[in-house]
Amino acid sequence: MNISREKENVYKSKEEKYIVAAFYKFVPLKNLRELKSCLYDLCKNLDIFGTILLAPEGINGTIAGTQTSIKNIFNWLRKQSTFCDLEVKYSEDISIPFHRLKVRLKKEIVTMGKRGVNPNAMVGTYVQPKDWNSLIKNENTVIIDTRNHYEVEIGTFNNALNPKTNSFREFPAWVTNTLEKMPNINKKSRIAMFCTGGIRCEKATSFLKEQGYQNVFHLEGGILKYCEELTGKENLWKGECFVFDNRVSLKKNLEPGEYSMCHACRMPLANTDLASEKYSPGLHCPKCYGTHSKKQAKRFRDRQKQMELSDLRGEKHLGGRVK
Repeated sequence: MNISREKENVYKSKEEKYIVAAFYKFVPLKNLRELKSCLYDLCKNLDIFGTILLAPEGINGTIAGTQTSIKNIFNWLRKQSTFCDLEVKYSEDISIPFHRLKVRLKKEIVTMGKRGVNPNAMVGTYVQPKDWNSLIKNENTVIIDTRNHYEVEIGTFNNALNPKTNSFREFPAWVTNTLEKMPNINKKSRIAMFCTGGIRCEKATSFLKEQGYQNVFHLEGGILKYCEELTGKENLWKGECFVFDNRVSLKKNLEPGEYSMCHACRMPLANTDLASEKYSPGLHCPKCYGTHSKKQAKRFRDRQKQMELSDLRGEKHLGGRVK
């Protein structure tokens, strides 16, 4: 699905599906509390769900609503001089994949926890999705997946390095302890980085530039924009793409994927995991079996029972999907 800014009006006649919109922009922001209040009220009035993060370095969010409500919120955002060129990645779902609306103030819109890294001052070279394939096919290009290990496990690009991080905070340490020591990589190496929506790889390029790497590139708009614009054999993505909402994963055509989520450890689960003797809905899965305390296990059992009772009554529960 390729949805440009000019094509947003096509949704006027397609009210049967919800739109999920992922967006971010590194831009210096002030008056954050006022902006938070304004955005919350606008989204609330438009029945939009999801999360928006605001920090001095910019804005980052993934939200969902009807075609009309999503169009209206971005019309408002783009009328603000700060966000006039805001880029958005779109996908669809038959339900809203969020439980509630959250607008939060943070120190960083994507947490690296490394002082001095400023994407507003310095980043790597943006690569449009249409140009990404030629870059990563070059045998002299070092490809780095900047996402967490559980995201990489269900899908990535061929030959991409996996830092095997649990969170983005661990990325700088991986650069220092692993990347710096690789014999085939130096400060002049051509490095191409990617992530889900573009935000982590953009900040990662800023960090690498700070470390003296000279030829650093990142996929503009991330995997989501790549899959929006490249279809069929052009699309070199392998597997599915993890997303941080109730859909869990997306296929390369941006339709909901085949993975489920363990409500105990929040890890993505394949069908083989669901068939395992170590899987119990809401309690544990093969990836976290035997790791929870008695107190945690009791909380998980109580939550699962409440979810099952809500389903029997036909009510919405925070563990379920918003229909």
